Amino acid sequence: MTTTTNTPLRIAIIGATGKVSRHVITQLHARGDDVVAIFRNADRADAIAELGATPVVLDIEQATGAALAEAIAGSDAVLFSAGAGGGDAARTRAVDFDGAVLAMAAASAANVKRFIMVSAMGAGGPVPTEGDMVTYYQAKHDADEALMATDLDWTILRPGALTDDAATGLVSIAENVGRGSVPRADVAAVIIAALDDSRSIGAAWELASGSQSISDAIDSQG
Repeated sequence: MTTTTNTPLRIAIIGATGKVSRHVITQLHARGDDVVAIFRNADRADAIAELGATPVVLDIEQATGAALAEAIAGSDAVLFSAGAGGGDAARTRAVDFDGAVLAMAAASAANVKRFIMVSAMGAGGPVPTEGDMVTYYQAKHDADEALMATDLDWTILRPGALTDDAATGLVSIAENVGRGSVPRADVAAVIIAALDDSRSIGAAWELASGSQSISDAIDSQG
């Protein structure tokens, strides 16, 4: 595996109170990296600080690009893992697409080139036209397309159904892996592995539980 650095990183996480993000914070902190945790609910600041991150209360639905750029300035990478959680269609679009586009612009303004997007399995293909999840998949698809059109050093990860099962360290990574689920802790580990590996730049991978170690799964993608 080709790592880009052996020195501690500073990672800005947008949507830092989500379950995947919490695993990312814990894993990054454990290896000595710094985390700037950006989220909207001030009541969660103490809990995020206890995980080892620096909390920054900022609502991406209300924030200006300048404010978000200031929050992420000096970081080595941005992780966008925010989501409205489904439900209200307008808010889903505002967070999952508009918020993501705002984050891309802020990263560019702050001269933070590395950008990891947590998307959703299936967002890279044709968007469903029926069902409760149409708005969600359309927002994820459009955000992915917007990111790919930037000059950022991007990676898109599209995990399957997320579970709270214990990490296995065994995954399947490919442009299309078929339907599947994956523990959030394993998603976090893949995010960090992608951050470390320059070969993930420009890649859009689906992710599910599988039979390969994370390093071997990334190696298989070349």
